[in-house]
Amino acid sequence: MIKRRYVNIWIPSYIKTNIFPNRQNQPHRRSIKTIYFMVADHFEPYWGNASERIARKRVERWCNEYPFQVSSVKDSFGRYPKHTFFYPEEEYDPIILDQLAALCRQGGGDVEIHLHHDNDTSAGLREKLTRFKKTLHESHGLLRKNPVTGEIVYGFIHGNWALDNSRKDGRWCGVNDELRVLKETGCYADFTLPSAPSETQTKKINSIYYATDDVERPKSHDDGVDVEAGGSPTGDLMIIQGPLTLNWKSRKWGIFPRIENGELSYDAPVYADRIRLWVLNAPHVVGRPEHRFLKIHTHGCNDRNLQYLLDSGGLTDLYGMLKEHCAKENILLHYTDAYEMYNRIKELEAAEFQGIRNA
Repeated sequence: MIKRRYVNIWIPSYIKTNIFPNRQNQPHRRSIKTIYFMVADHFEPYWGNASERIARKRVERWCNEYPFQVSSVKDSFGRYPKHTFFYPEEEYDPIILDQLAALCRQGGGDVEIHLHHDNDTSAGLREKLTRFKKTLHESHGLLRKNPVTGEIVYGFIHGNWALDNSRKDGRWCGVNDELRVLKETGCYADFTLPSAPSETQTKKINSIYYATDDVERPKSHDDGVDVEAGGSPTGDLMIIQGPLTLNWKSRKWGIFPRIENGELSYDAPVYADRIRLWVLNAPHVVGRPEHRFLKIHTHGCNDRNLQYLLDSGGLTDLYGMLKEHCAKENILLHYTDAYEMYNRIKELEAAEFQGIRNA
């Protein structure tokens, strides 16, 4: 159901896109040629204040069962899915990180940074991010270095959706210059959005763009400059959003359209019409709308979600339905992790795109 309290934030962009679309950059669905697809997992093993034993057991299940869930699934180029685990800094557990690192080395995905914080400061945030990225890289062989600068770089998801202090009450962040701190500590892109129906949702939707930090004000990423083919980087941080729209075929009480925000969970299971909406609303680089970047999200260590994804066929259904849809629409499907998605975007921006790679 639409939550009227916050829908006013983004509904003007929805109306503009769906009623007065730019035909050059919002083509007919049959003009979409390639889907780059990733799952961004807000991966919290200690969810629900779990004990160490339960948290490690959850991750053990993922590491043991995930490869079997995707062993028969390949994209248009013979590649298996890649699950991106955005791991919380405040839940650091060396045993768990070693388990995930082993899964990633087997080709099961990648690890990036997730963070929940409250009443923080710029200095405190900088210290957390710098320390954690070094630990992930030096102690567990995760993340990677910028090939030019040698700096350890990372993708980011903000806990409780409150990127750049975007809650009106200032909770779950506290840092107005967060975008600037992320950039300066090596963040290559943020993957938090969409966050609707939360008040932290931006007015800009279904976009890949650069946000410029106003260090005196919160929610500087509310708008920004679209990444454009042949263009140049601008601002402080690239924002890669997932799909956000209204699902008129799924209505509360048969009246109100539900919000479609790309969540995959026990309460939001995958089905064919959701796949269709995801693909149609996946963002793109301006000037190259035939290539769409589809990021959905989940909380894979929530017990009900874990059961749905691994035991009840949620992941199997996801990849099967997505592959079926792409085949029906003659769309090339390409599985990515967060960093590979970012690199494909940068290649399109630099007009150096050489087509889909097999490695």
